[in-house]
Amino acid sequence: MRKAIYITLTAAVLASCGDKSGKSVEKVMASKDVEAIRAKHAEISSEKKALEMQLKSLDSAIALLDDRAKLPLVTTIEVHPQKFDHYLELQGDVMTKQNVLIYPEMSGTLNRVYVKEGQKVSKGQLLATIDDGGLSSQLAQLRTQAELSKTTFERQKRLWEQNIGSEIQYLQAKTNYEAQQSAVKQMESQVGKSSIRAPFAGIIDDVIKDEGTVVSPGPGAEVFRIVNLSNMYIEVEVPESHLPNVTAGKDVKVYFPVLGDSVATKIRQTGNFINPSNRSFTAEIPVPSHEGKIKPNLTARVMINDYTSENAILIPQSILSENAEGEQYVFLVEADSVQNDPVAKKVVIQTGKTQGDYVEVLSGINEGDAIIDEGARSVKEGQKVNIKNS
Repeated sequence: MRKAIYITLTAAVLASCGDKSGKSVEKVMASKDVEAIRAKHAEISSEKKALEMQLKSLDSAIALLDDRAKLPLVTTIEVHPQKFDHYLELQGDVMTKQNVLIYPEMSGTLNRVYVKEGQKVSKGQLLATIDDGGLSSQLAQLRTQAELSKTTFERQKRLWEQNIGSEIQYLQAKTNYEAQQSAVKQMESQVGKSSIRAPFAGIIDDVIKDEGTVVSPGPGAEVFRIVNLSNMYIEVEVPESHLPNVTAGKDVKVYFPVLGDSVATKIRQTGNFINPSNRSFTAEIPVPSHEGKIKPNLTARVMINDYTSENAILIPQSILSENAEGEQYVFLVEADSVQNDPVAKKVVIQTGKTQGDYVEVLSGINEGDAIIDEGARSVKEGQKVNIKNS
């Protein structure tokens, strides 16, 4: 306001100065007379200084006569109930139950590798083959012998059914046939170990051994790492004090700091055991692959919705104060009973849960109350205030 008055008065003085001298600023500038222009500039500067002195005098008079200028300047916020969701924040890592190393089941040279890193495979798909050291040839011989024993048994059986031959010949043929079948199955099992197959559908994360490498069962002999990203989850340790509120089906927000992204999910299951070492229980939270960006062991910030109020009263934490008895209080604005001027009133409140910069008020404040926001630290009980809300 002061700036507006100053500009208006300055414009008026400039106009009046132009009239008094008989020559306006435009006329002086149009004359292109340097001395005349300088004289006009000095004249206007003098008038400007006189105006500034008058403005200072007016400000002093206002400060002495206006009582409101001495009042503390505050802003207020009106209280309205709203939905309040409180979240328990925990830290966790992405995990998957299908993240395994594949080992060979027999010793030999890695003849062929059929997949490469990053390739999707299905359950049972052939990944690599190992030189079986002649077991395939032995299997072929056993199958031939098994066919012969089968033919012998079938003929002996027909003769036995016609009461031709002895029972011992029939039983020997039967036993020999069954033994040959068992030998074939055992050899097929041995030969099958020369083929490395995918235990489940997933992605080949790493091809560890190259073709031509001699491999054998045991530690350090892994050939592939296979990962399934479709069934990942986060397991967090929840303090036992939250046992009643953290249950299966609760809403969860999962934020991945590295990706700068988040997903919404729900608790799949909670543990039935309290860890005595840290007094906590586990909660398993499924997470989608999210376009393949989410990987096992990725760090995540988990926010579990452990409390919701449909009609909560929330206020900024910055306006809370505490007295010597440990009670928390805020200042409301009420009308003075005599002059109807706004005055500050201290109200002790009971607070609930806190989320971010806001705290829930359980009692002491009602809907529609005007709470002092800015300037709350500078007012006193019963003091008149000057409200300047935008």
